Parts: sequence; C-alpha cells; structure tokens
Amino acid sequence: MIHSFERSATLFETARRALPGGVSSPVRAFGAVGGTPLFIESAGGSRFTDADGNQFLDFVGSWGPLILGHANPEVLAAVQAASTRGLTYGAPHAAEVELAERIAGCYPGVERVRFTSSGTEATMSAIRLARGVTGRSRFVKFDGCYHGHSDGLLVAAGSGAVTLGQPSSSGVPAEIAALTSVLPLDDSDALRDFMAREGREIAAVIIEPVPANNGLLLQRREFLETLRQLTAESGALLIFDEVISGFRVGMGGAAELYDIRPDLVTFGKIIGGGMPVGAFAGPASYFEHLAPLGSVYQAGTLSGNPVAMAAGLATLEILVRDQVHSKLERLGQRLEAGVCNSIGSHPVRFVRQGSIFWFHFGEGELPRAATGVSRAGAEPYGRFFRALLTEGVYLAPSAYEVGFLSAAHTEEDIDLAVHAFRNAFDSAF
Repeated sequence: MIHSFERSATLFETARRALPGGVSSPVRAFGAVGGTPLFIESAGGSRFTDADGNQFLDFVGSWGPLILGHANPEVLAAVQAASTRGLTYGAPHAAEVELAERIAGCYPGVERVRFTSSGTEATMSAIRLARGVTGRSRFVKFDGCYHGHSDGLLVAAGSGAVTLGQPSSSGVPAEIAALTSVLPLDDSDALRDFMAREGREIAAVIIEPVPANNGLLLQRREFLETLRQLTAESGALLIFDEVISGFRVGMGGAAELYDIRPDLVTFGKIIGGGMPVGAFAGPASYFEHLAPLGSVYQAGTLSGNPVAMAAGLATLEILVRDQVHSKLERLGQRLEAGVCNSIGSHPVRFVRQGSIFWFHFGEGELPRAATGVSRAGAEPYGRFFRALLTEGVYLAPSAYEVGFLSAAHTEEDIDLAVHAFRNAFDSAF
C-alpha cells in the first residue's frame, strides 16, 4: 500500500537548499510530471523502497544498466570482494584486462577497449579519436539522439534536454556547435544529399542504433545500412552509441541485432553492473592513434576502476550463463501482449525492442524520428505517471524516456504492472 510522500517532500525542500533544483540530474526533479520526487531508501531485485517506506515495482533500473535488477547477490559479492582489496588504484590491474577481453569477445569488430567513468566521456572521446584518425573536425548527429552532455553533442539532443523543453543547451559556444551537423532520423534522402555535399569534411557520424532518449524510435535496418555505406564511401567513421542498447538488446548489441558493424562503439554503465563506468572500443588500427600509442589524448583517474570492473565481470558472466536475454524477451512479449490488451481505445501506442519499452502518448504511425513524437503527450503521460505511483509502479518521470525490464522481474511482476497500467490509462484520459 502506498502511504504519503511526506518524508520525500521534506527531503526535497532540504535538497533545494543544497543542490541546484534539489537534484543531481535534471529529470529527477519531476518537473515534467508534477508531484514530489521520490527519495530512495533502498532497492533489491525488481523493487525499491522510498524514504516514506513505500515500495515500488521499478521499470527504470537506474536508467537501464541494472539488467540483472537491483543489488544482484553475485554482483554485490564481487563488489564486496574487490572493495576489500582497495577502492581505486589509478594503475593497471588484471580485472580491466579481463573485462576488455570479454567485451571484445562479444561485440563485432572490437579489438581494443578504453574504459572511462561515464557514457558522456566515452562518446566525447570516441569523437575525438575519430577526428584524430581522419584529420577532420566536423561530425554529424541525429535529431533527438542523446550522446551525453559534452558541448558538441548537446545540439538537438534528447534525454533530459528534451524533457525540459530545451533540446540544446546554453553555455555551448557557437563556434563548437558549428562543428556539429544535425540530420533527421529515418530520412535516407536527407542523409544521401548531405553526405554527397559534405561527407568528405566529416570525421564521424554518431547515432544511437536503437534511439531511446526521445522515446523509443526504432530504426529501419535499411536506413542503418545506408548510413554504413555512405560513411564508408566518404571516409567518415561510423560510431554506434550503445550506451543504452549495448549488452541490453543482446551480447553483441545493435551491431549484432542488425548485422551492421560500426567503426567505433561506446558503452555505458551496463558493462559495470550499474556502477560509474563507460568505454569506447573498436579495431586496433584506430586505437593506435590513442595515447600512449598516438597523439589523441584521453585519460581518467578512475578509468578501469577495480570495483566497477569486478561488477562488470560478474554481470557479463551471468548474462551468458543464465541466458538472460532469452528470459527478458519472454517477459517483454508477456508485457507487450498485456499492455496491448489493456490500452483499448486510448490514444497510446506501445513500442518494444527486447527489454526496452516505451509508451507513446499519441496516435498514428509509430514515430521513427523526433519530429513524429507528440509533445501533446506529455500532459496525459504526467497523469499516467502519477496514477501509477498510487498503484506502486515506477516509470521514468518523463514522457520521452523509456522503460526497462530486468532479470529480477517475474511473470507475476509483469501481470501486476499490466493491471496497474490498465487502471492508470483510465486515469490519464
């Protein structure tokens, strides 16, 4: 049973005197959905408990990386064992080598891995490496795709930026933004025209192959194939941002899903069991340009952190051993069938790729580009979100963020959620 949110409200008032907006990341402030941000006390499996003692069935999973659920016992044991040997070294150690080898063994075309402390660092560094490899300065991103908050990547971004109605950011110099060209998703003609005109000036094209930061905008394989062909012809590197999709849609990520091999790939916290970690990776020939071998500099005191590496090794081992992706697909199919039977005549569409899902509050064709996402859906989503809280179910506090299943979810959890969604649809409309 859900009780009051009094303690969370008190903590939020205190937080607003200590933190900008009371939060450490903007979307957490609940500004897009209304109400009081939940302050989390503890989490385990598929659920978390807030500061008021309310328990919620969680479909956010720390924004995706907790593919095994909260506080998986084997991951915790690995973290605890590693922490007894020291929290950080700032020096080489065996676990980072082992995790790099595991990643290279799973992802097509990867021969070298450089660890970072976040997905933002990974995408920023991958673009720097692409510039060093090609000797070019400009790069291309796609409208609505989010690649972290480095300056050049906050042009026409998704994620928290679009949630706040600010797809670009103040504080980004015009000179830096001018090096970023933005194209629409799912528009092969626009892509061909641009690359024919300017492709020889482009260092890299970066894309979420499974765009999941402005809704779940599933791309046609043909579009991604065209992108692969045109980048190869122009000499630009193709970067797959798999911070969300990597190891989430399969052990080989979207590259395996679509059978398309990028030049570089970036990963996020899923390779560290949810701990602060990221990586960029690719063929050995490109990484010959990276320091200490080459002139492209990148560094990080906590890169390859031993505790995060231990969590990542445990996570990847479990994913393979327990055939987790097969279980997640079964849960995803059950969720999809239940939700589609519950929507009725409400103007909501359900989108799913494996264990990633999204409610599109709008009518018509499912969007594949940011321009197709209905901004009018934000208001009914807010009502939907708040109604779900009273049912004990937690989705992302934004109409444009996706949901995630984990190995900790059960069929009973899915059925409970479907019942809650049915009630919340009625409240939203």
